[in-house]
This record gives sequence, structure tokens and C-alpha cells, in this order.
Amino acid sequence: MKRKILFHYKYALVFYTAIFAALSIHWVDKVPVLKNGTYQFNIIRPDGKQIVFNSIVKDSLGKKILYVINGSGRLLVDSIITRKDSVFIQLPFFESGFNAKLDDNGNLEGVWIKKYGSREQTMPFTAIFNEQKRFPVTTSPSYNITGRWAVNFKKENNQVSESVGEFTQKGSYFTGTFLLSSGDYGFLEGVVSGDSLYLSGFDGGNAFLFTAKIEDAHKISGGKFYSGRQGVEEWTAEKDSKASLPDGFNFTNVKPNAGKLNFSFPDLDGKKVSINDERYKNKVVVIQILGSWCPNCMDETKFISDNYKTYHDKGIEFIGIAYERTADFETSKKALQPFKQRFNLQYPILIPGVSVSDTLRTEKTLPQIEKIVAFPTTIFIDKKGEIRKIHSGFDGPATGIHYTIFKKEFDEITNELLGEK
Repeated sequence: MKRKILFHYKYALVFYTAIFAALSIHWVDKVPVLKNGTYQFNIIRPDGKQIVFNSIVKDSLGKKILYVINGSGRLLVDSIITRKDSVFIQLPFFESGFNAKLDDNGNLEGVWIKKYGSREQTMPFTAIFNEQKRFPVTTSPSYNITGRWAVNFKKENNQVSESVGEFTQKGSYFTGTFLLSSGDYGFLEGVVSGDSLYLSGFDGGNAFLFTAKIEDAHKISGGKFYSGRQGVEEWTAEKDSKASLPDGFNFTNVKPNAGKLNFSFPDLDGKKVSINDERYKNKVVVIQILGSWCPNCMDETKFISDNYKTYHDKGIEFIGIAYERTADFETSKKALQPFKQRFNLQYPILIPGVSVSDTLRTEKTLPQIEKIVAFPTTIFIDKKGEIRKIHSGFDGPATGIHYTIFKKEFDEITNELLGEK
């Protein structure tokens, strides 16, 4: 009798173990997963405006990666952590990231977190899986606005700043950017629907939305530019094939009788680097004034890094001086390390110990030049150690012909300096 009871007990144990195993498998299957495919991200401002951008999630080397898409621009995001129904997406720059919950359909809902030194800003967002469009198109375009435009942005205090718009329209699909004296807004993407335009961009730390009414093929009115959490500016535009901005070489000059640059700052390892070091003597030196928070600095750094071997083999040395949001060395280093790693920088990045918000930043660090008015700023030094050119701002790849012109000017200046004895 005992054997019979034990026999039934064993079978019951096997039976219930199988049931629990099946249920466990079922429960595991029900945990939401971050799916491969397209996502439409919507960052939601307090005023209800949504800044939209697209992305693609893929598998790569056994982990999830994501590409932020803006027109022909692609930003690789390769730091993604998933824990059950939670997803943590750390963006490569700007101390920025998304924390979200997954639902059963693969959609995300959470917050975008961005740090500004010791301050932190959050904005809610959603990401819809398998949604490929950026903006809806309800009507065929009334006009084609491809071309160059003279643009005026007006802030809340009625201060007006001039810009140049470079637009390309193919049917309803619309791409372009806006150039300022300090740089540009990077790759932007959107649509033209009827007489309305919608254009947006996200670079990992900055979120932009542009809307406006197209009066005709030569005039744009009623524009609104939404930036980040609260920024709002008005803008208008007139088509002008000759629209231009002041030359970037005319903003910052060397002070009279100031002499040569004479600085010594620590690199990211804490080692002091001076312009007077032996490695820079009798060399053409290009000094890049930058910040890890600056999107145009990111574009210029990629340009220099991509061409570093060619320039360095010719005899040119590079030094980066980074003005961060804080004067603290360790905090600045933490912000700059991802920047250095992403672009595989082979030249030193120095931390001057003065924050970008310090109104005396130039006097305290590079007193031989007038005020640094733009980030990035590029200083060209000849073989004798004299400052020969200073260029404010940077026109990145999104600016098309303007980027081509900058590359040509960069080559001409460096080759001219190299040719001197």
C-alpha cells in the first residue's frame, strides 16, 4: 500500500512540476521585450508640443543598439540596458538618456533626463513601435520650397538674429537645416503638408521643432521654433539664393601686442600639457575650443578625428581645450570621456578649470585673444608660435555646400602654414 501511495505521489509530483514549468515558460514569454524595428519618439513639452524623431533598434554583437535618425544623419546609441519591463537608454553625449517602461506591444513610455552640470531636467516621452512616419501628411504640398532662404529668428525680448535656411523638398518629404554665425542646427527632417511645414531634430541632447506657414514659393511666415523644455522663438523667411552670414574669421581677433599663447592645462589623465612643450615647437598647431555640451563641437571633432591621420602625418598638431558646465575637474572629465571615446581622439583634450558660463573665461585662460564668442572656435598657429587665424563656429555636414567650403578653407590654411619656414 505504501509503495502504491509513493508511486502516485511521484507521478503527481512529476505532473505538477511539468505544469509549473509550463506556466513559468508562459510567464517568461509574457515579459515585454524591446523589439527590433522602427520607433517614433515623442518628447512632450509642458506646453503640449511634441518634438518628434525616428529611430531604428537592431541587434549587434549580442546586444541591442539604436540609431537616432534625422534625414541622412545617423547617431549610434550602443548603451541600452533592459531589466524585465524597464529600458535604460544612455545617449553617447550631453549626459542624457531615456528611462522607460515597455508594454506588451513593444511601446515605450517614460522620461528623458538631461544633466546641466549639477542641475537635472526631465521631460516625459513615448516611443511607438513600428511607426515609421515622423509627421502626418494630410494634403499634397502647395509649394516646393527647395533652396536657400534668409531667415530671421525673434526671441521673446524681440531680439532678432539672422540665419540662413538650406532646404530640400521632394514631394512631401522635407529636410534641411538653419545656419547661425556660431554653427547650425544639424540634420533636420520633416514634411510639407498643404501650406504647412514641420521640421524636427534630435541629436542626443537637443530637441528641436520648427513649424510655419508657406505663403508661396518665396515667403514663409508665422514660424515657431520650439527648443527643449521651454524655448520658443518666432521666425520668418524670404527665399534668397545669395543669403549669407558674416565670415567666421571676422569675429575674434588677437589683442594688440598680446604676444604668443602661453597656457598649461591638465588633460583627461591629469597630466599638464603646455603649448610650450617640445612636441609643439616649430609645428603648425590647431587649437580647438569646444565643450562636450556643444552639438557643433561634436561635428567639428568628428571632422578633425576623421582627418587626423592625414593632417598629423603632414606635421600638424592638435589640442582641444574644453570649457564645460562646471569648473570641477572630475565632473568635467566624466562628461568628456564619452566624447573622447566615441570619436577615438588621438590628440589631447585639456580642462582649463573655468566653466563655460564664466564671463571672464577668455581672460582667465587665453588672455592673448579677444572674447570667445562661439563654440567651437578654431585657432591656427604657425611654426613660429604666432596666431595666424581664428575661426568662430562650424558649419557641419548638414549644411551641404557650406561644409564643403569650410573643409576647403581648412585645407588651404593648414597647407599654407605648412609651406612656411
